[in-house]
Amino acid sequence: MREMTENEARLRLEALCASSEQCSHDMDEKLRRWQLPEDARARIIAHLVEEGYVNDERYCRAFVKDKIRYNKWGRRKVEQALFLKRIPSEVSRPVLDAVDDEEYLRVLRPLLASKRRSLRAADDYEARAKLVRFALGRGFSYDLIRQCMKADDITIDEDGTDDEFLA
Repeated sequence: MREMTENEARLRLEALCASSEQCSHDMDEKLRRWQLPEDARARIIAHLVEEGYVNDERYCRAFVKDKIRYNKWGRRKVEQALFLKRIPSEVSRPVLDAVDDEEYLRVLRPLLASKRRSLRAADDYEARAKLVRFALGRGFSYDLIRQCMKADDITIDEDGTDDEFLA
C-alpha cells in the first residue's frame, strides 16, 4: 500500500466528517492506522476542529441520542462508550444530565416487556432476577429498573428485595 500524504488524509477525513458525525479520537485513530507522523496528525485534527468538521460536544449529543433511542442503552453503558471514545467528562456529563429519566423509561418499559415474553424461568422470582440482570447489562440504573417493574406489577421493595420472596 502506498503511503498517504498529509493533504490526502486531510481530504479523506473532511469527506468522512461531512457525511457523518465523528469524534477527534476516532479521527486520530484513523490517522494512526494510516501511519501519519504525530505532528501531521496534530495539524490535521486541529484543522478539522477549526473548520467545524469535528466537534466532540456535537458528536456526544448525537451519540447519546442514537444509543438511547436505537440501541436501547441506559446511561451507564452510554457513559462507558463515551469514555472509550475518550470524550472528556466535562463534555459528556452535561449531555447525559440533559436526558431525563422519562426518556430512559420510555426505552426501558418496552425492552423489559419484550424480554419478559422471551424468558424461560422456573418461577416469578427467577424471571424478575433475569429481567433485572438484563436491564443492568444494558446500562440502566437499578432505580429506573425498580420503577419500571413496579409500574408493571413486578414488585420490588425499596430495599431491593422482592415482596414474594419475603412472604
